[in-house]
Order: sequence, then C-alpha cells, then structure tokens
Amino acid sequence: MPSRSPNAHEPNIQPFAGKVLVCVTEDWFALSHFQPLIRRLCRIATDVVVVTRSSGRMAEIEALGARVIDLDYNRSSMNPVREMRTARRLAAILRAERPDTVHSIAMKPIVLGGLALLALAPAPHAVLHMTGLGFLAISDTLKARIAKKAALAIIRRTLGKPTSWLFVENPEDLAFLQDGGVEPGPRVSMLGGAGIDPVAYPEVPEAGNIVPVAAFVGRMIRSKGVAVLMQAARLLEARRVPLVIELHGDSDGGNPEAIPHETLRSWSDGTRTRYMGFTHDVAGVWRRADIFVLPALSREGMPRALLEAAASGRPIVVTDVPGCRHFVRDGTEGFIVPPGDAVALAAVLERLANDRGLRSRMGAAARAKVLAEFTEARVEASIEAAYRALMAPAIVLGRR
Repeated sequence: MPSRSPNAHEPNIQPFAGKVLVCVTEDWFALSHFQPLIRRLCRIATDVVVVTRSSGRMAEIEALGARVIDLDYNRSSMNPVREMRTARRLAAILRAERPDTVHSIAMKPIVLGGLALLALAPAPHAVLHMTGLGFLAISDTLKARIAKKAALAIIRRTLGKPTSWLFVENPEDLAFLQDGGVEPGPRVSMLGGAGIDPVAYPEVPEAGNIVPVAAFVGRMIRSKGVAVLMQAARLLEARRVPLVIELHGDSDGGNPEAIPHETLRSWSDGTRTRYMGFTHDVAGVWRRADIFVLPALSREGMPRALLEAAASGRPIVVTDVPGCRHFVRDGTEGFIVPPGDAVALAAVLERLANDRGLRSRMGAAARAKVLAEFTEARVEASIEAAYRALMAPAIVLGRR
C-alpha cells in the first residue's frame, strides 16, 4: 500500500524527507509504541516502508499510511551466523527499496541495520532510535561482552557519519553510549519515550475500590522485577495491608527472560494477587486500578506503561534505574525504591494503600508532568525537527 498523501489532512506540511525505511522487530511493538513516529513520517516523507516481523497485524501498520515488509529479526538470537544472514536479508531489502533514510528502532535492528549500511547496502542517511540498551547494559556473560563490543563499534561507526542522527529516551542512555566511545555530537534528540495522547489517556477519578489495586502493566519478563513484586505482595499479605496486586501482560516468547505462563498462574490466588493476562484496553486498567508499579531490575528507556498510568493520574512506584528515575521525582509523582528490594517496595505500596490523599496528589503531579514533557505532539515535533536537521545539516547544525 503506498503511503497516504502527507498533505491530505495537513496542507501546511510538505514532504521533504524522501523515502524512509523503518526497521522494527515486531509489528505489535511498532503499533504499541511507534504510531506517532510512523504517522509523522508519513506526513513528512514521500514514502514510508516498515520492515518488521508479522504477528498478524501488518494491516494495522498499513492503515497508518506505510508499506510493510515482513522480516524476522530473530530477537532472542545472538548466533553470529544467524545474525549475518539476517543482515544480508535486510541489505537485500535496502538495495531493492533504495531509501533516503534508514530509521532503526531498538538494539537488534540498530546493530543489524548498521551492519547492512556499513558493509552491504549504504544509504544516504541513518537514524538510530534507542529504546533502552538491552543486552548492552544488562548481561555480563562472555558472549554478551563480545556482542556489546561489536555493537558499540557498529553504532560508533554509524554515528560517526555527518548524515546520521541519534534518538534516545533518557540522558543516562546517552551517557552510557558516550562512555563507550559513541559521540553523536549535536546530532541527537531526547524523546519523551513514545509519547502519550492525553485524550486517549484522560485523567480519571479514583477507582472507588474498597481495597486499593496496584497494577503492573508490561511484558512478563524477569528484568521487569515481577518476581520481586510478588515477594512484596506476600509481605503485604502477612501484614494484612489492604491492597490487591494485578499483573497485566503476556509472557514474551521471543525473549530469553520470559516468565512461563505456569509460573504466572501459580502467583495468582485470584484475591490478593491476580494475573489478568494481556489487555488491549490499558486505559481501562487505570479506570479500575489506583497505583502503577514497575519494579524493574535493570535500566529502561522511557516505559510507555509508566506514561499511560501517569497520564491517567495514577501515582507511580518505580525502582532507581535509568529511564524510570528520569520521570519520577521521589515523593512527588510517586516513589523510587532500590531495585530488587521487596521490603522497600512493600513499604511504599503500604503507604499509598493507606493514604488516598497522597495517591491523589501524586497522581495529579504525574499527569501534569506528562502534559508538560511527554505528549505525542511533543514527540512528533521533535522527530520532525530532527529530520529537517538531518536533511539540511549544514544549515541547521550551524545554528545549534
């Protein structure tokens, strides 16, 4: 399907970016996090092609105005032979499509796209879109250390070209890359995650639960700290704290850290702890729940689930890791606790469970912060500004 006319509904926006090819691992990931990006690209580019693995939702991406090409990035693989094969398949797509810009989202497409661009199928412009650092910052195995060194070298070479741009979601990820020898110079933008539409996630009143509900929304993987949350739930139950814990999300079969469904079901007693499974209605979760909790064990980018809850006016409980602490000021929008500390997590959940006024004040502060810094409109404007700078670097970069 060809891209829709970029000025069909916005006559003042003229396409200037040529053809943009977006590399993203999964169609559901593109839809859950990057609709604002795809929409904006469809307005400023003459053609947008999304290269992603199909889970049956490609038509929804086409409805945004983009064409789609199916490619399996083998998310869980770190096999160098398999990775090179995927890079060659991606390079073949690049040679066939001949894009003006390759926009790679998240670590696997960034590395594979970088290989393709540097060695197999050069393109005029490259955008690297970090959504967290993945294995670069989490794993310390020998294989991961080797992969980290190779990935940083690819990123460093790609961003060493003046026709490249870097998107990051928090300042600590940028600092991490710089410590690894990656220096994009002024060609970098800090995005507020995927951005939130405050109309789709309006501020909602207190749920009116007799017993408050704290909800986790996200992938059921170990690094999200779900097991620590269950430890905190047992502590709260032993202290007879009036609080229900709900888990909303699915086990991510493509991730080696996925928590098995059997484990998730065993954690749910149906009363104090409830495994709710995947939901398409996240806004509905926040009409029924009172507290957002994300006890991540390792760094995040800028979690969309956090922004959705904050936009809905819910207090935020997170751990002291990059990405999460970039949004929450401890004691203002919510609470920050040490990662892996079930006792500290239980303590702040107990405090919020017993203080409706505190929940209300923190939820209002969280909503205000989203409106000020993390809306879709703000993210889309940042994306367009970066692309304008990328297309005319000599003019724009001279003003910075």
